[in-house]
Amino acid sequence: MTGINRRNLFMAAGATMAAPMAAAAATPAAMSAPGVKAEGQPVIGNPDIPQEPGKRTRWAIVGLGTFALGQVIPGILASDKCTITAFVSGNPQKAKDLGAHYGVTKFYDYNNFDSIAADREIDCVYIVLPVGLHAEFTIRALKAGKHVLCEKPMASTVAECEAMVAAAKAANRQLGVAYRVHFEPNNVDAAKRVKAGEIGKLRYLTGDAGFNANLNWPPHVWRLQKGLGGGGSMYDIGIYAMNGVLMCTDEEPVSVSAVYSYPRDDVRFKEVEGGVDWRMTFPSGISAQGSSSYCYFGGNRQKIFGSEGSIIMDPANTYYEQRVTIQKGGSGIMELHAGNPYTQFAGQVDGFAEAARTNTPHRTPGEMGLRDIRLIQAMYRSADAGGASVKV
Repeated sequence: MTGINRRNLFMAAGATMAAPMAAAAATPAAMSAPGVKAEGQPVIGNPDIPQEPGKRTRWAIVGLGTFALGQVIPGILASDKCTITAFVSGNPQKAKDLGAHYGVTKFYDYNNFDSIAADREIDCVYIVLPVGLHAEFTIRALKAGKHVLCEKPMASTVAECEAMVAAAKAANRQLGVAYRVHFEPNNVDAAKRVKAGEIGKLRYLTGDAGFNANLNWPPHVWRLQKGLGGGGSMYDIGIYAMNGVLMCTDEEPVSVSAVYSYPRDDVRFKEVEGGVDWRMTFPSGISAQGSSSYCYFGGNRQKIFGSEGSIIMDPANTYYEQRVTIQKGGSGIMELHAGNPYTQFAGQVDGFAEAARTNTPHRTPGEMGLRDIRLIQAMYRSADAGGASVKV
């Protein structure tokens, strides 16, 4: 799949499905027979019909970096309920060039951002900025009366997250954190199977997430700067594994522990940690452990062990593909395929748009982001204390 444009992939898939239907409609042999009355068929079931363009939720994208261009924008373009009406960037020329490409005609920068309050063609704002800027621009967008979906991690500190949640309540607007795997069909299916008891009683979970940070690639460089990246690998990549573990259980941890796991003389890690090995314990007696790293290659897996079976996800949470297997009792290993991972970004914005439109709870609310930052900061306190258990 490398090199395939995701927007074109979605469009091609739609065209592939539509072509046979169009052909059948153009040449209805049965209807052309003498004496046969042509009758259309009623709508069957409850199909997911895209909303009309004029009724779609309108989004402003704040930050036009690699992730926004490669994942967020194609996801919104492929969605059923959303459209992009504004770009916010510190680079006016880039914003206008992209606007010409995508048909976006409204532009704001970081200084005049608050004036979106008067823009009636913006319903929701997607914050795709470095972590150190999440709290500021989320709160500004909420005060401007807009619903906000903020990229993970929610912010750099618990205090910032609490201020964001409070701002959403004060503005009576939705605040969501972009945990995309909660809309990725294979992750959703695995969590449902675990909670339905398909592998027996849940006993133990693991999760690993990491990559080898490259100082020659700008999207990696800002992650290594504390002011922008927030705090290190656990904030940026380890949060995937931790949140994935929590997605599979309805319990909240009662304690955490962690140790730092990275070469201390590595020049990349002057401001942030480069790796953490962590553990969580739960009230029922189950436990989870995992790792987060900017130092290793290929860390993207999750394992869920129950009393009667196990589910292995490797890779667990990529943009493009997930590989999930289940083994129960003495049976062999069976592969699970719940859906196309490419749909996760479209599903995420559609889910948030529906919550904003109907004022109903969102699947990944600000409170979830606050919980995760609270856990990560507790892990850092443990690592600073040499791995001591910290109650949460």
